[in-house]
Amino acid sequence: MQSKKVLLFGKNGQLGSVLVNYLARYDLEALDYPEVDFNQPDSLRDVILTIKPSLIVNAAAYTAVDQAEEEVDKANNINGIAVGVIAKAAKKLGAGLIHYSTDYVFDGKKNRLYQEDDPPNPINVYGASKLLGDQQVIQSGVNYLIFRLSWVYSATHPSFVKSVLAWARKHETLRIVDDQTSNPTWANMVARKTVKVIHKAEGQWPGYFQEHLGIYNLVGKGAVSRYDWAKAILELDPKTSEHITKQIQRAKSTEFKTAAQRPTFSGLDCRKFETTFNLGLPNWKDSLTEALREIE
Repeated sequence: MQSKKVLLFGKNGQLGSVLVNYLARYDLEALDYPEVDFNQPDSLRDVILTIKPSLIVNAAAYTAVDQAEEEVDKANNINGIAVGVIAKAAKKLGAGLIHYSTDYVFDGKKNRLYQEDDPPNPINVYGASKLLGDQQVIQSGVNYLIFRLSWVYSATHPSFVKSVLAWARKHETLRIVDDQTSNPTWANMVARKTVKVIHKAEGQWPGYFQEHLGIYNLVGKGAVSRYDWAKAILELDPKTSEHITKQIQRAKSTEFKTAAQRPTFSGLDCRKFETTFNLGLPNWKDSLTEALREIE
């Protein structure tokens, strides 16, 4: 009988910390820094070859978008080169690989929902480093699934959702950009759908991944501006009595100086995921409603 050992990287991260719970039914080895150091990519090979997993789920990433503009090598090591080491080790073992990508591989100029085969053209270091990781996976020959995410948030880690909730308790007026649009995506939803795909393979991960090889957009359905997202966060917050915010004003990205440029429109079309795996994805607002019940 095939081993069901699963190796999860990034167990302390926003997505990884949720995946730990959902993957508990398997023989799970979950690691994160300092047990493994993605900034030292070559060190990962021995870890993987020692554990000998049948499936690797890589939820580790360098996600400091602005900081990446200064820490180019670190971003490329963690999001790119390390991913290549993982993919090659998985290929050597005959293991399957699930890796997570980002909407920031696109330049935002399409102005319609991006599909998986649209040409990437990142406009910041973070997006370029994540694209490098995608390319490393594809070129390795491993049996892989890449799930492309956008605007991820959770109840446990810093995020736009938690920031807006905090601002609502401190400021009477909020200014939120209305010229950045994408899909708000709850980490719990991503974890649930990831594990449902894993379950479908019934432990035969390499073969199942080979049949369904490719990139899939896995996000909350419906693209929305940050302004409209913020409005929904405040409207759906179960603790509106704690708000002191009286109005939310529209703002432009140029009003807030950031080191990294963001794509103006990076909404993702997720029909390929739904059709391929026969798994429906919830509207972003429905997930937000559920998530807000969990956020302290």
